[in-house]
This record gives sequence, structure tokens and C-alpha cells, in this order.
Amino acid sequence: MALPARAGKTVSAAAGGKPQASFRPILTLLASLFFMWGFITVINNTLLPHLRAVFDLNYTQTTLIESVWFIAYLFASIPSAKLIERVGYQHAMVIGLGMMAAGALVMVPAARIPSYGVTLFALFVIASGITLLQVAANPYVAVVGPPETASSRLNLVQAFNSAGATLAPLFGGYLILGRSTSGTAAAGSTAVLTQAERIADAHAVVLPYLIVAGILVVLAVVIARFPLPAMGTATQRSGKEARRGQSLWAHRNLVFGIPAIFIYLIAEIGVANLFINFVSQPEIGNLTHEQASHYLFLLWGGMMVGRLVGSAVMRTIPAEKVLAFASTGAFVVMIVATFTTGHVAMWALISVGLFHSIMFPTIFTLGIRGLGPLTEEGSGLLIMAIAGGALVIVQGWLADTYGLQTSFLLTAACELYVLFYAVWGARVTAALPDRTVE
Repeated sequence: MALPARAGKTVSAAAGGKPQASFRPILTLLASLFFMWGFITVINNTLLPHLRAVFDLNYTQTTLIESVWFIAYLFASIPSAKLIERVGYQHAMVIGLGMMAAGALVMVPAARIPSYGVTLFALFVIASGITLLQVAANPYVAVVGPPETASSRLNLVQAFNSAGATLAPLFGGYLILGRSTSGTAAAGSTAVLTQAERIADAHAVVLPYLIVAGILVVLAVVIARFPLPAMGTATQRSGKEARRGQSLWAHRNLVFGIPAIFIYLIAEIGVANLFINFVSQPEIGNLTHEQASHYLFLLWGGMMVGRLVGSAVMRTIPAEKVLAFASTGAFVVMIVATFTTGHVAMWALISVGLFHSIMFPTIFTLGIRGLGPLTEEGSGLLIMAIAGGALVIVQGWLADTYGLQTSFLLTAACELYVLFYAVWGARVTAALPDRTVE
């Protein structure tokens, strides 16, 4: 799908060419987008145990909330691409932020009623806006500057995404769990909330989502008025002649990489969503939900640190070997978290963040290696595989049926598939010459 150039300065992305303008202010602005969608996504990790208490949900119903979030990636990805083709990248970013703000505002009546169904709808709208931002911002960052430093730019803004994810549990823990009866209840408490307490707890989400909506509106206005350069032909897909006779399915690394992304997301989202419920149990951490949210901060902080360390390590060690090490480490700590108790189990679950940190970007990079003119199509399939996070509901069902701790065996199984991909599935077959962006 060719993406038309829009009015404004055109990005010069020719190999070896110098950028036409300083891109530092642009990258700073775009980094704020990555920060915000990382921040809002991880607020869910504190929102879920809160909603579980407010609506008296089982684990299946609780994880359905996050499933709805990731289903948005499946349904919104293609419409997002078509919208970008029609209105351009800058307008698409503004629309995405507007959708996120609208969804955040819908959380207000959802809390006032309160309504489980309206909450699901609001979160779907927010996630759809994030999907549009992902589809628009990732390729923009890749071409807004010299192509030889594209990976560096992407890693930089992804670090801001991790920073947002790291701070979100503190925000949610203080403004949601810290201001609710269920969030501050003694660890292991089985007391049932009264109707008045449920309504008061439901109202706890109003202030944080109003704050989020306000920030998103301000950011949308800034981006709408910022003189972002047009992308020109830098992101147009390869012509039909270049792709003639080529098949994506001849590339083993992509064919096995798509399910690797899908399965990895089940593991990452399952751990994050059930973390607070797990570590707050009397036999594990014996914490309140508010206290447990502070340890969730360590889980996401570990992912940020792991990405920085992994980026440095992969300069000298092949990515496949680093991925194999990370998946093996993740499998081991998940087995420990499943079959032990107390602080050993709690810290084992926290440490999985270090091992998960490099998985998504590494699988993605290995998946598109050697695709040549098919790179964009392969990338699109890998992005759609993020919808695998929706299957976290399977872990919710396992938690209801066999116990919360036992459900983490599903996570351990996901780590084994990532190990298989690192050892065998990521090998390149039918490699094509790299594309040169013009």
C-alpha cells in the first residue's frame, strides 16, 4: 500500500544522505507518544485487581478485560493502516490520541454507574487509539533521519515506552488501589465489600482517568500544531515487480516468528495482569494490593534494565543466543514461581521481567531478517500477532479451575516455544537482498 506524501517538509531518508533538519525535537515529541501508550497499557495491571473486587469477578472475567484490550490490535490494525493512507501520519497520530482521550473519558460514566460492560467498551476504544499510534509512530521513527541510525532511534523511543510502563504501577497504586477499600484491605482478607463500598471503590478510577485524558488532549494539540515533516516516498512499499514470485511463507524465521510473538504476548500479559493477585496472597507475599503494586514497579523496571543490557550484549553476541538464554532463564524462574511459596516465589515472578525484556524486539528483528522487499508485509503480520495478548483469558480460566499459582505453567510452556524459536525457528531460509530506502 503506497502511502502518499503530505504537505510539509519531506524526510530525506536516502542512504548516506544527511537529514534536512534537526530531528531531535521530533524524536522528543514522538518519544512522548511511546511513553504514554506504555503508561496507559500498564495502568491495566493495577486496574484489573481493582475491577475484580468492584464487580466481584472471577479470574476468567478479570482477564477478559485484558483480552478485549488486545483484540483491538487484531481489529484496528488494518483500518489504522487505511486511515493513515487517507489522512497522513501526523493527522493519524492526532486521531489516535483523541480516541485514547475519548476512551479515558468514557471510564468516568463507567465508574459512576458502575458498569462492567461500559468499562470493557472504554478500554477497547483506548486500545484502538494505541493501535493507531503504533501503526503510525513506529515507521515514522524509522525514517525520520538517516537510515543507518534507524535501529538506534527505535531503541531510544522504546526505552521511553518502558519508562512509562515502569511508572504506571506507582500512579495506579496510589490513585486507584491506594484510594479504595479493596486496594488497602489486609492481605488475605475475605471480607465482602458492601454495595456502598463497591460504589466508592468504583469512583476511585475517575480522577486518574481524567488526568490521563487531559494529558492526551494536550499532547494531541501539540502534535497537531508541530511542523512534522512529511514522509514522502520513504515508507512506500516495494513495487509489485520487486515482490513478484516472492512468498513470505518461504521464510522460516517469519513463519515461526509470527506464533513466537503471539505466544510470547500470552506470557508477558499473563504475568503482568495476575501479578498483584499472586504476590498479595498470604502464602506468597502477604501484601495489600496497594503494596503489591510497588513490586509490579520492579517487574516493569526490570524489563527496562534488561532492554538496555540486552542491547549492549547483542553488539557482540548473536541475537539468537541471547534469546535462547533469556527464554531458558524465564522458564526456570516460572517453574520456581509455580512450585515454591513465600518470597522465593514472589521474587522469581519479579525476575521474569529481566528475561522477558529483550524477547519482543529480538523476535521481531529475527522475524523480518532476510525478507528484503517483503519486509513491510512481514512486519505487518508480526504486529498483528500482538493480539496474542488476548489469550490471557486462557490463563484466567486455568487460575479459576486449577489455582492461580498452577496457571503459571502456561507461562512456562510459552517460554519453551520462544526457546525453540531461538534455537531452530529463527534460522533464515530463502534470504532476499536487503531493501535500500530511497
